[in-house]
Amino acid sequence: MANLRELVRVLGHRDFRWLWLSQSSSVLGDRIVTVAMALFVIDRTGSATDLGLVLAAQALPLVGFLLVGGVWADRLPRQRVMIVTDLARFTLHALVAALILFGAVAIWQLVVIEALFGSAEAFFRPAATGLAPQTVPEPDIQQANALLTMSENVAEFAGPALATALVLGAGAGWAFALDAATFLVSAAFLTRVRPRRRAVAAPASPPDAETSVWAEVREGFREVRARSWVWGTLAAFCVALFAGLAPWFVLGPVVAREQYGHTSIYGVVSASLGVGTIVGSLVGISWRPRYPMRLAMLAILLWPASAMLYAVGMTLLVVLPAVALAGIGIALFNVWWLTALAERIPPEKLSRVTSYDWMVSLGLLPLGYVLAGPLAGALGADTVLLGGSVLAALALAAGLLPRQTRMLERQPGLGHPTTIADVRAGAVTRA
Repeated sequence: MANLRELVRVLGHRDFRWLWLSQSSSVLGDRIVTVAMALFVIDRTGSATDLGLVLAAQALPLVGFLLVGGVWADRLPRQRVMIVTDLARFTLHALVAALILFGAVAIWQLVVIEALFGSAEAFFRPAATGLAPQTVPEPDIQQANALLTMSENVAEFAGPALATALVLGAGAGWAFALDAATFLVSAAFLTRVRPRRRAVAAPASPPDAETSVWAEVREGFREVRARSWVWGTLAAFCVALFAGLAPWFVLGPVVAREQYGHTSIYGVVSASLGVGTIVGSLVGISWRPRYPMRLAMLAILLWPASAMLYAVGMTLLVVLPAVALAGIGIALFNVWWLTALAERIPPEKLSRVTSYDWMVSLGLLPLGYVLAGPLAGALGADTVLLGGSVLAALALAAGLLPRQTRMLERQPGLGHPTTIADVRAGAVTRA
């Protein structure tokens, strides 16, 4: 009950409430289309390689443009960047929906559209991460991150279930149409957000109109390089997502068909992951461990362990609860990681550091998408997913090696909620 009261209280902040509604809408569409794309391509062509090419087409420009997206998210009003990219993504996935519904879709068309989609997303993600702390008082950042994470996790549960039902029932075109509509709803909510200017102890650098984009990119890199707990975590995730996540997305439906008899089991397992992440985000609202990054890296290890069980075809009576536990670990990692970044990175550089987070973490993901299909053809889908999950677990365990990661302590003086009355009294200054 205490956690639910925290949720209600944080949603009392008007601008955060609009941001939360926006993110809740678009992320549901994202989770629908992730599973819908996998099921559609596998059912249409039977080729994991084709699915890998489509996923790589989205991931490659996403990685390539993230640093530039981070700079512009720090230069421009972040909610406006998000609105523009929401409208672009609406247009692109509405086009995919039309192509599928009219029976005119080809794999090359999906590759081109998803490449443009990934380019837009490269500007959206750093802006979204940087905007969230501007919509609540400083002591409420963890609760806000937990609530946003919970929204993503509800979508992680509902999205795969809806996608499976839509693809097997009405058809994949309607799944993409629903996804497109969520971007319009998201943009509408974002027009209501009026972010505050964050007041922090670290002085902001004076703006310099002559500063080049690449100079600001280098400045963001200096912020990352100065913190071993940041770059060590990014390096660990770079390997883990390449080895573990890419095979999961590309080969997950294939493993489901081979080990469990039907591709729809992939949607069921993905929904189970979502259940766990919902629970994890609820726990993360009020759980503030003394050493958040140490516990976060231990929690995330549950994810590759559950993927190993799925890959070897363990009974679903074991796999589903194991995947749900992995979801709890993923959610807790996200809450503690995003909170640590928001608390310790200067606000005017947060989107740039976030862009490095996304770029390094996702850096090898396109290659993983491309390689997963051919490797599965040579070695077997279950073998590739199992081996990749083992490598992912080793990489994430290595993320605990930097002492700064293990010993990073909870920020002193934070975690005492600010009341709405405090905000109305002028504690929060509008930008």
